[in-house]
Amino acid sequence: MVEAFETHLQELRRGTIVLACLQLLQSPGYGYGLLQELEAAGFETEANTLYPLLRRLEKQGHLTSYWNTEESRPRKFYQTSEAGLRLAGALYQEWQRLTGSLAALPDQSPSS
Repeated sequence: MVEAFETHLQELRRGTIVLACLQLLQSPGYGYGLLQELEAAGFETEANTLYPLLRRLEKQGHLTSYWNTEESRPRKFYQTSEAGLRLAGALYQEWQRLTGSLAALPDQSPSS
């Protein structure tokens, strides 16, 4: 049962990470810094999940990127594109709608 719960929890979180990344990257950010911001905001994710997501969102046109070579170590910075902002807005509206729908369901909490 614990394994099934973890699988469902991972699926639920996967969608929220997309929205969180699009929102956080309205200001330029790099992978490791984004991981730290996500963690500070309460989103549990790992580098092996985040980096492929960033590449996918960039390929889909929702993020832009550039290399910053001014520091000792080059870093690839990402920023939400206009298309990404539109997607983030639509996802956020849908998230709000779903939250309202869940709140309207009868309370099925287990009794003590």
